[in-house]
Amino acid sequence: MPDKFADLTKGLSSPPTAIMSITPDDDRDLNQPTRAINVSSAGNLRVTTTEGTTGTVFVGAGIAFPLRVVRIWATGTDAEGIKGLY
Repeated sequence: MPDKFADLTKGLSSPPTAIMSITPDDDRDLNQPTRAINVSSAGNLRVTTTEGTTGTVFVGAGIAFPLRVVRIWATGTDAEGIKGLY
């Protein structure tokens, strides 16, 4: 089925079109910044945002939490089943 929206420019307010599993890592940034995060098990995520700030946020399971991050740290993260929405 053709995507009738394929010719439109994607923006931050448009829905994500890709999903990638994320393994938290204290030493490595993600390949690209997320548009949102989803987790299968609620918990804390220690993140570094696209603006360079680092902090901890609580994310509930099963929601698309709008957060632009370049790193999800292993230290300080206890949420599981982390997916990046792009």
